Amino acid sequence: MSQSTDPRNEYQTRLDARKASVAELQAKDASIGTARLLTAVAAIGGYFLLTNAELSLVWLAVPVLVFFVLVALHGRVRKLLCRQKTSVRYYERCLERLDGRWAGTGNQGAAFVDSEHPYAADLDLFGKGSLFELLCTAQTQVGEQTLASWLLNPASPEEIAARQAAIEELRGRLDLREELMLLGGDVRENVPAQKLAAWGAAERAMPGRQWQIIAALLTVFMLVATFLWWFTDVGRAPFLIGTFFVLIVWRVLRDPVRQVNQGVSKHYKELEILARVLERLEREPCSSAKLSSLKAALVQDTRPASAQIHELLKRVRLLDAENNQFFAIPAFFLLWSTHFAFLFETWRERSGAAIGKWLAAVGEMEALCALAAYAYEHPADPFPEITGELIYDGSQLGHPLLNEKQCVRNDVRLDENLRILIVSGSNMSGKSTLLRTVGTNAVLALAGAPVRAEKLRLCPVTLGATLRIQDSLQAGRSRFYAEIARLRQLVDLTGGKRPLLFLLDEILHGTNSHDRRIGAEQILNGLVSKGAFGLVTTHDLALAEAAGALGRRAANVHFADEMKDGQLIFDYTMRPGVVKKSNALELMRAVGLPVVDTEATSQK
Repeated sequence: MSQSTDPRNEYQTRLDARKASVAELQAKDASIGTARLLTAVAAIGGYFLLTNAELSLVWLAVPVLVFFVLVALHGRVRKLLCRQKTSVRYYERCLERLDGRWAGTGNQGAAFVDSEHPYAADLDLFGKGSLFELLCTAQTQVGEQTLASWLLNPASPEEIAARQAAIEELRGRLDLREELMLLGGDVRENVPAQKLAAWGAAERAMPGRQWQIIAALLTVFMLVATFLWWFTDVGRAPFLIGTFFVLIVWRVLRDPVRQVNQGVSKHYKELEILARVLERLEREPCSSAKLSSLKAALVQDTRPASAQIHELLKRVRLLDAENNQFFAIPAFFLLWSTHFAFLFETWRERSGAAIGKWLAAVGEMEALCALAAYAYEHPADPFPEITGELIYDGSQLGHPLLNEKQCVRNDVRLDENLRILIVSGSNMSGKSTLLRTVGTNAVLALAGAPVRAEKLRLCPVTLGATLRIQDSLQAGRSRFYAEIARLRQLVDLTGGKRPLLFLLDEILHGTNSHDRRIGAEQILNGLVSKGAFGLVTTHDLALAEAAGALGRRAANVHFADEMKDGQLIFDYTMRPGVVKKSNALELMRAVGLPVVDTEATSQK
């Protein structure tokens, strides 16, 4: 598909096609259901109306045969109907994302919430209306885990470049994303990735190869003995001798055979679904280095992963033959289950350890497809430039979680010379949103995704923020203590291979102005001296004067507001310098609190 295709038009076209298919299949479903009912009535009526027993049976066979054909056809139609309904919901969600109606409707990543992470909660990576919910189209657990890991752990410049190329290649492949979604629903419900990988890599349960040779020789002996008993005068003595040794082998190997066969049977459904997913990925053409390496990971000993799993599944189906009442007794004398246990162990020794690698490749492909869907839906969002110099230079930065049409954008630049922006402004003017905008775009950039900006150039950074610091009754911690603990964590992150990009909201808010200014100045000095850079917001205008103490390494910027007709108006545009007024009293009066500016009144 052309990357210039309008996402909304394409999604709507596909949605209309899937809805039309649903309507057609529902009509077929109703027609076949009616036909089944009429066929059953015809069969029952014909049986009682026809007096000749032989004639009744002949005529009865026709509607019975038709009935079973209709049952099989009905099953296929209902399966297709279920798939088309799932596709309808998929494209409805795609349009919801474009319309900004996605919050609270998708996967919120609750399993990945970590209050101790230096920026996850502060930048709304997980939860309702989070970045993860916006991005995550992954259907498998391993896909979700991979995407979450990318958001929580910035990649290397080489890996970022590889992901960008892969995302660009996958951007327009809507068919792949739809098919992975349809397959992935089964994987989510039936394939616990960690358990399956652990089963594949587990130690061998069956004894050494000598027992496999003994079992094979004994089976050959039993076949020969049976032939001699039935077709010659040798008698049953060889068969009875062989049976004695069969009982010994069965008794010695009973427990490991049961363990191995039950294990592979338990994972049959999981392996079958995984094989379908792998088979789909193996068919996808790839040209970028990242996708080519993922595709190469799906080959083991020159054989595709799906083919190897299908080989195992065929053996499992043959093992099930021993459950046939006619074959159960011969299967015992032939050590049927024992031979298959050895075959399963041989398969695991050859391919079992690769299951974890195959699952990881599926997870990475799903994570890349999730970011590719985001790139497709936001064609104006560019890939950032990752550079080696200390810089964060964003032109027309916007927050990815805000509606594109309503989002007010600002330019932000920090570099080797200008390390800190001290952001002042009134309540609700946009200070915290600016910090989240800077941080969230950094998360996207370092995950390999496009960013909400006209352009963004940055170096690999370690992120740290204090935007959602809260007290904890259970832990017995005040908000101030929680904040200084986080600041301690950020100080510890400095001095590493990557510079710290800090985003400090209302720094040291829980103490008096005097202590706050002294503490903030020294903390910021300490961070900058260790190579860190970032943004700090404040209501305290005295703290804004700290920029003077930091010299050219810091600058003041602010957000302003104005009162019109009793309403506060914000333009969310960042301006140079320190804010000149506060809107706290106006906000109090706006909600009906009886407050008066006594200082202003006395001056009059």
